[in-house]
Amino acid sequence: MLFFFLLSIIISCNRQEKEPAQTTGNNTIKPLPQEKHLANLKMLTDIGENAEAYFSFNENKLIFQSTHPPYKCDQIFTMNIDGSDKKLVSTGKGRTTCSYFLPGDKKIIYASTHAAGPNCPPKPDISKGYVWKVYKTYDLYQANSDGSDPQPFIPAPGYDAEATISPKGDKIVFTSQRNGDLDIFTVNLDGSDLQQLTHELGYDGGPFFSWDGTKIVYRSYHPNTPEEIKRYKDLLAKELIEPSNFQIMVMDADGGNKRQITHNEFANFAPFYFPDNKRIIFCSNIGSTDPRRPDFNLCMINDDGTGLEQITFFNEFDGFPMFTHDGKKLAFSSNRFNKNPHDTNVFIADWVD
Repeated sequence: MLFFFLLSIIISCNRQEKEPAQTTGNNTIKPLPQEKHLANLKMLTDIGENAEAYFSFNENKLIFQSTHPPYKCDQIFTMNIDGSDKKLVSTGKGRTTCSYFLPGDKKIIYASTHAAGPNCPPKPDISKGYVWKVYKTYDLYQANSDGSDPQPFIPAPGYDAEATISPKGDKIVFTSQRNGDLDIFTVNLDGSDLQQLTHELGYDGGPFFSWDGTKIVYRSYHPNTPEEIKRYKDLLAKELIEPSNFQIMVMDADGGNKRQITHNEFANFAPFYFPDNKRIIFCSNIGSTDPRRPDFNLCMINDDGTGLEQITFFNEFDGFPMFTHDGKKLAFSSNRFNKNPHDTNVFIADWVD
């Protein structure tokens, strides 16, 4: 679902000529001069639209979504962290999103529309502005890590997606429309003890646990005025939401102690906790001056809202960050060094604190 927003940004932009990647041996690319927190940058994919790459629990593999021939919309793939051994692990039918390894790395979870039909569902009409499609045909599936035996996981009417797993290995957190609005839920790995954590009108999604499993960071939009509420409800009835003013939120793992971390007029999303459980890395177009060419970069902030710092400085899109448990490696997706105008690729870098 996030990737639709990324695609709408890329398609609407007038591309600038890019400098070729400057390699330093072993396919290592030099980060931009301002990117002092990144070293030994490597591009793991080289064609298509690749995003939301997340580490397995043993951190030997990444699972990600990709659109590239012969697939006409996103499917789920795995690869080694050096980019080798790419394998399709979704059905190859419908559209998929938001994949993650389960503890032990023998199973995976992802969202897919394939039960509603083998074809890609229609894309959102971006002529009406930046919108995400929240397909009601998205359901969660658990499968073996090689993609075999996909089974529906706690299916319900409406959108179900954006599932991630607590590093403690005990809970799944995800976004669902099963109660009418788009809210965050947790559930045990076996599907028991389903709990709704957010209840306010609006979109709450993209949740990730902190490394100690005590907190959840997520993105949120809550309409306030009658006009905003009407527009939100009208769009949701058409399976659409607008991502133009998402804010980063944190709550306890049981849904308590909710607090807003960012306070701006921009789109903030894809948050992920540092291993210290005190800082958050996220994607934002803070400071972008041209809505037709939004400039998304990675930023970090303390989870009390202080210490905002920009991490990447590429002039188009960097997003979907995830650390390894020791904080030494960072995976993210970017438009940098594309072979083709609409490509997005997965990168991995050493983190310099």
